[in-house]
Amino acid sequence: MGYTIGLAQSGYPADGDVLAQARSYADRAAAAGCQLAVFPENFMWPHKLKLDELVAMAEPVDGPFAQGVAEIMRAHGLWAVFTMNERNGEGGLPYNTAVVVNDAGQLVASYRKCHLYDALGVRESDRLTAGSQLPAPVVTPFCTIGLQICYDLRFPEPARSAALAGCDLLVYPAAWHVGRCKPEQWETLLCARAIENELFVAGAGRSGRGFVGRSLVADPMGRVLAKGAPGTEAEGRDSLVVCEIDRETMDETRKNMPILEHRLPELYSSLTR
Repeated sequence: MGYTIGLAQSGYPADGDVLAQARSYADRAAAAGCQLAVFPENFMWPHKLKLDELVAMAEPVDGPFAQGVAEIMRAHGLWAVFTMNERNGEGGLPYNTAVVVNDAGQLVASYRKCHLYDALGVRESDRLTAGSQLPAPVVTPFCTIGLQICYDLRFPEPARSAALAGCDLLVYPAAWHVGRCKPEQWETLLCARAIENELFVAGAGRSGRGFVGRSLVADPMGRVLAKGAPGTEAEGRDSLVVCEIDRETMDETRKNMPILEHRLPELYSSLTR
């Protein structure tokens, strides 16, 4: 069965009205025949917030922001993946959380980003609390989604875990910074996760100054089915990357080259050290 996905390549809106931005993208995704809309990382908040501001604006997963997005998707008949700043119920730093809502406006799943980006002068762990478990597969009428967020892409283990759990689409909301080799790494890693797990991979990249953009869908053979423009360029800002996905491609690929069946887990024990 085929379906259509729309990747929202957006930055934070100048007027701060994120729900209006979500509604605009939902309009476009629905008009394009999408069943699923995916929004980038940091969708709820500006990238450069002071820590006290970040903590103050955090909400529960079922708070007003998530409910607002859910209602927009219900009105448009869309499933959606978006990220939010989730309040820490234990009083600590907030979580960077991906949320899934269905076309009935119900919150069906969430995932707290596990791998925090402490590299190249950035320390997410000074601003966020890391999640402590990988997400369960999200079963929809048209696909089974594995949730990851941005820096998680650099780690092959969560993607393989999702594939073994039955996912056929890995989704990566991201705010991938520009830098030396960063655009190439973003595209290569998305395609690598698709090839090594023989499934579809979708990366929704944040746009605007300092961000790679280049939202991308790769098929199980690693072929790029759709790709957005660089996030720093005019055509790469506030764009929607639409892609039709045919699950038969995955079934055929796995039949011809059954990588997952050929694994030898007894040899890989050192990976859990």
